[in-house]
Amino acid sequence: MRAYSGGMSTEPLVDQRWRFTVEEYEQMGRVGILAEDDRVELLDGEIVAMSPVGPKHASTVNRLNELLVRTLAGLATVVVQNPLRLLPRSEPQPDFILARQRRDFYASAHPTAEDVFLVIEVADSTLRKDRMVKVPIYARQGVVEVWLVDLAARVVTVYADPVDGGYRDVRTVHGEEPLSPQALPQLRLIVSDILGD
Repeated sequence: MRAYSGGMSTEPLVDQRWRFTVEEYEQMGRVGILAEDDRVELLDGEIVAMSPVGPKHASTVNRLNELLVRTLAGLATVVVQNPLRLLPRSEPQPDFILARQRRDFYASAHPTAEDVFLVIEVADSTLRKDRMVKVPIYARQGVVEVWLVDLAARVVTVYADPVDGGYRDVRTVHGEEPLSPQALPQLRLIVSDILGD
């Protein structure tokens, strides 16, 4: 029998994190554990709080929404800050999903990676999380293209061609350089269109 030393235990604490599946996460919403207006998303099994939206982020989303809806009418559904269902353990809420059109506007189920032409994340305080956590999740799930709009640096990083959990094509676009998603060449933007003055 060990004698009590009176000090703190030197035995390591066991990490008690629980990783949720998309089904468990959605069930929490259905039964009221998570409210519909809770600002959280499921990332790799963990329920993560979303940062408050500042005016610069909001105005960029508003500007981009107008550009996307006007340009893509009849070509894609513009999904704004709603869930993307990535089984088994992620349900992020990107700023934009450009998705295949469906007659029910995704009333029966959230879009999945197979529905996506492009994901756009607008980042200021969330840049590190978006780049280090969310972009790799999108790559592992086969999301064909992601644009990461960096408000502080005033650039857009384009991630395309997912392979082996990463993106083969990664490039940064500045100022007056053109942007066009591979799956929707009809959409032609320049970085300054997205970021404004």
